[in-house]
Amino acid sequence: MSETVNCEGAPLPVFTTGVLSFLEEVSGAEPKGSVYLLKLNVNPVKKDDGSLKKAEKPLPGQFYLLKAKRSDTLLGRPISVYEAEEENGSVRVEFMILKKGKGTVELSSLENGEEIELIGPLGNCFPNPAPGSKVAIIGGGIGVAPVAGFASSLPEKSYDFFAAFKSGSYGLEHVKPANLVITTDDGSVGIKGMITAAITAEDVKKYDVVYACGPLPMLAYIQKICVEAGVQSWLSMENRMACGVGACLGCTIKTSEGNKRCCKDGPVFDGKILDFTPPKVRMIANLGNDSSKPDLSVTIKGVRFENPVIAASGTFGYGKEYSSVFDVNRLGGICSKGLTLEPKAGNGGVRLVETPSGLINSIGLENPGIEHFIEHELKTMMAFKATSIANLSGSSIEGYVKGAELLDKTEIPMIELNISCPNVKAGGMAFGMDCTAASTVVKAVREATKKPLMVKLSPNAPDLVGIALAVREAGADAISLVNTFQAMSINVETGRPVFDNVKAGLCGPAIRPIALRMVYDVVAAINKLPESERIPVVGIGGIATWQDAVEFIMAGAAAVEVGTSTFFNPNAMVEIIDGITAFMKRKGFRTLADFRGIAQ
Repeated sequence: MSETVNCEGAPLPVFTTGVLSFLEEVSGAEPKGSVYLLKLNVNPVKKDDGSLKKAEKPLPGQFYLLKAKRSDTLLGRPISVYEAEEENGSVRVEFMILKKGKGTVELSSLENGEEIELIGPLGNCFPNPAPGSKVAIIGGGIGVAPVAGFASSLPEKSYDFFAAFKSGSYGLEHVKPANLVITTDDGSVGIKGMITAAITAEDVKKYDVVYACGPLPMLAYIQKICVEAGVQSWLSMENRMACGVGACLGCTIKTSEGNKRCCKDGPVFDGKILDFTPPKVRMIANLGNDSSKPDLSVTIKGVRFENPVIAASGTFGYGKEYSSVFDVNRLGGICSKGLTLEPKAGNGGVRLVETPSGLINSIGLENPGIEHFIEHELKTMMAFKATSIANLSGSSIEGYVKGAELLDKTEIPMIELNISCPNVKAGGMAFGMDCTAASTVVKAVREATKKPLMVKLSPNAPDLVGIALAVREAGADAISLVNTFQAMSINVETGRPVFDNVKAGLCGPAIRPIALRMVYDVVAAINKLPESERIPVVGIGGIATWQDAVEFIMAGAAAVEVGTSTFFNPNAMVEIIDGITAFMKRKGFRTLADFRGIAQ
């Protein structure tokens, strides 16, 4: 794996910034507002001795990793060069941005004068055709941009250009071909149909070399007809990237010569070595053609939730706290603050520390006590349409049992049993860390109440699956997971832990992938039981969007609880409900059961 070089042998990639000089919606792109033209003046690079070195002009086919200075994304997005020119000792690079995900939406929303962080130019380039060669250049969708940039570097009318779009056309202003052929799926411009309607294996025989960039199905077709015709092809590929310089191996693609790095060995490859074997997993087809509203309801041990989105314990008070911020009645359920038999003052000192994509909290289960809750907060909670759940915590089995007995006499539909609490009689080790302790407390509470009992598990347990099965055996009607991950923070000025208790609980989007894996594992274990012995699992952990919620449901969760996300987006849960509804309508799902657990 050789060092990244340009086609003349000079190393290129640098990390620098650029200043946005122009951003405008590209006319002709459909749907309207889906593609933007971005022009960037690349700043000089500061050398080790403090001097400045001017940026190098990228070659056709190369790309940059781009990320807005004010960004919520972790990684830069790989964007191919559309045009580049040197002027007044600096380099201006143009990109066409397809608004597709968070990163490209950010880039398409910047204002002139804003800075963009960039690494590049990256990758190899399109090799120039031999003099006198008959050349075909083919672009599909946003893939038109890099091949149009390459075309503009060739002599006018020395090539034929084929452009394929779903609808409309764009990016062809700098193209000066002998022949221009445009296809659109809907027939809005040029030939109606895909690229197959414009060029076949027979047609391609008249060319000596073909250059192409576009969606994988199109590139697979171009490879096929070129191989059949014995014509050389150079295909520009794309893949998810992290480093962009060949270090992480996250962007490898399969070839007949083994794995190749898209960022360093490519993105332009000899077409005949590429492996376009289709993935075994196919997309779920969009089957929605029914205007009726899908059924999002969930029933757990006879308790009905209007939808699967439940406000998580500890983050939502008792419902009234957020009732002026959004319509709490839209929620499927509300979990109360953690309740203990006696009032609890909680922890002293610092209680919150923000961390990248997360929050470390050391609240210490501050609450007014169960009797106060029954007399005051419960009535307010029960007034909402959302199904109420009482979260029961404790420091001893006796405390849990007495608390359950009090709640059993109320109208609360369900109890969520928090077994992440320290067992004072066992030296402070949490009940949920050990199968025996977990099953003991669950069995005791089960005997104290007839209410449906959902047991909330700690992700810090050494055998989470074992504990899940143990609490099911002890009488749990459902399981919720995960609670917070044990974490800590140190004040670099004092050299001491920030929290009085040293360790605290990490929550928020940072924990979501791990929580998802744990939910998946627990569901998989429960699914091995006879159907009559299975219990539902409610997923918790960093859920912030409808896509997050759908992932948990696809992993097998019956419902989800949303917590920390409400702090940075109070409308998060309503947006999740609306997003799941739209997703189900688009896919043709009538109930959550239609896609629950399909990832298993």
